[in-house]
Amino acid sequence: MVKETTQIHLRIMQDGTVTAETRNVTGAKCLEYISLLEDLLDADTTASAYTADYLRTDTESTTEVPDELRQS
Repeated sequence: MVKETTQIHLRIMQDGTVTAETRNVTGAKCLEYISLLEDLLDADTTASAYTADYLRTDTESTTEVPDELRQS
């Protein structure tokens, strides 16, 4: 299984407003990026919301064995 790459998508509007969205960050780990972005952008968060990734489970610790490798 290939692990998806963590991504942060930033949008900078003409008025200087910045929006950010994490992708492929599951569970509450996404919250760690709020303070990081605030520090990098020298900004304060005015609103936030969870993405669909928040409800996904982290599959990193799950190891799947292909059927052809399973022993009977």
